[in-house]
Amino acid sequence: MSRPAALPLLRLEEALDQLLAVAKPLAGQQRIPLAEAGGHFAAETLTSPLQLPQTANAAVDGVAFLASALAASAEQPLEICADIRAGHPFGGQVGRGQAARIYTGAVMPEGTDTVVMQEDCHFQDGKVFVSRPVRAGMNCRPAGENLQQGEQILARGARIEAAGLGQLAAAGFAEVPVFAPLTAGLLSTGDELIETGSENLSHGLLYDSNRPMLARLLKNDGLAITDYGIVPDDRAAVRAAFETALAENDLLVVSGGASAGAEDHCRAVMQEIGAEIRLAGLAIKPGRPMSAAVRDGKMLFSLPGNPVAVQVCYRLLVAPLLDRLGGGEVRQPLRVPLPAGFQLAKKPGRGEYLRVKLVSGQSGVLEMRLHGRKGAGVISSLVGADGLVEVPFENDGVKPGMILDFLPFREPLL
Repeated sequence: MSRPAALPLLRLEEALDQLLAVAKPLAGQQRIPLAEAGGHFAAETLTSPLQLPQTANAAVDGVAFLASALAASAEQPLEICADIRAGHPFGGQVGRGQAARIYTGAVMPEGTDTVVMQEDCHFQDGKVFVSRPVRAGMNCRPAGENLQQGEQILARGARIEAAGLGQLAAAGFAEVPVFAPLTAGLLSTGDELIETGSENLSHGLLYDSNRPMLARLLKNDGLAITDYGIVPDDRAAVRAAFETALAENDLLVVSGGASAGAEDHCRAVMQEIGAEIRLAGLAIKPGRPMSAAVRDGKMLFSLPGNPVAVQVCYRLLVAPLLDRLGGGEVRQPLRVPLPAGFQLAKKPGRGEYLRVKLVSGQSGVLEMRLHGRKGAGVISSLVGADGLVEVPFENDGVKPGMILDFLPFREPLL
């Protein structure tokens, strides 16, 4: 059987640029209840219909009054004329020389511009003595401090996270226009793989670890998953699985069968089913066999079989493309320059991504140290790692103290 023609290995940034150029948003739009909108991409730019807060309000429990009333004599008492609680605005006016007891979130009454915390007040015989210097505006939240009417809350394509949900709720959104979640077909290939939990783990067989990992990563990115299980190393079987998954989903994610060996059929099948191969290898370690193709606007991602390579390729290449396909803003990994706490021999011409933990070095400066054993199949090195260190394409080796980019995993972040 003929093999696909060899294509040049691409640097990561080249591959991402080329694939983003052909990745077109596939998701439709829908309006859903705010409570269900977390993790979705906003389908419209959302602006506040309200000024928030709508009125000036107290930032602390204390007393509200006019600061200038104490300008002449800071020790003079103020007469308490009202008790104002959140949700119960005072309809009257606080006169000069008067004060109102007020509680956090309560509307500032007319005639006041300052709140002093109750811990700095002494109450006696219906009067209050303020024991600290005051200034106008102290402990008072002005109207519109949070948002002005018409101010943007979220841009079109922004992922709606917990803070965004809270702000939308505060602005009165009961429903939100979002892009519908993409659907992804997921499968593994390999005669050596069996389902986790099977009792038939005979010599030469492996439990499939990639599908559970990829399913979690895809779900974390808001996709709906259809799991097509394990497909044997048979070209006809791989082709049938590809056709079914593409017919039923927006995209396909495959692990295994990505190289050019006799039993690696993914790239050949992509061509057979009429998909245009846009990536046939990455100049990175791990992840070199990574492939990607497009058919009728649907993308096919063929990831290596080694689990560390799966994670690296997914996080650095697949995840940003899923953002674009789902109608969202393309997120790039956060890169934090930090000193290396290790030594590494390396030849130029390939980027390397190694698992690291952050530790405090001898001088107390945070540094990156290699975590776990090496090898693209050593999944244990991912467990407990804080992220990846990026050793650039041109780099010819790492020495302790060299500044490199740290790419944090989402799991250990706040």
